Amino acid sequence: MSVRRVVPNVRSEAAEENREFYGLLGFEEVMNHGWIMTLASPSAPTAQISFMTDDATAPVTPDMSVEVDDVDAVYAAVRDSGAEIVHPLQNEEWGVRRFFVRDPNGRVVNVLGHR
Repeated sequence: MSVRRVVPNVRSEAAEENREFYGLLGFEEVMNHGWIMTLASPSAPTAQISFMTDDATAPVTPDMSVEVDDVDAVYAAVRDSGAEIVHPLQNEEWGVRRFFVRDPNGRVVNVLGHR
């Protein structure tokens, strides 16, 4: 298993303000579903930050997202460890397969892979 990227998720109602502010630091919008917007560095595309109002299909807003190369294998390892699964493994309409798990600090991690 390998990690492809890690993205902090910031809960915010100020998408436009965040786009403008982080644009000053060199970030550009690369995804916007209305409830989540992701900004990335054009020179280092895995350097990203997301802003979310609420998660569209999950009961909580995750604190971070971790993209992995084999989400099913990671899910099995996490489940077998006894960690708290907050949102079950499922396919989402926007092309990812994901689940949420609570880390030892109480933070919710969105673990995903692109389909």
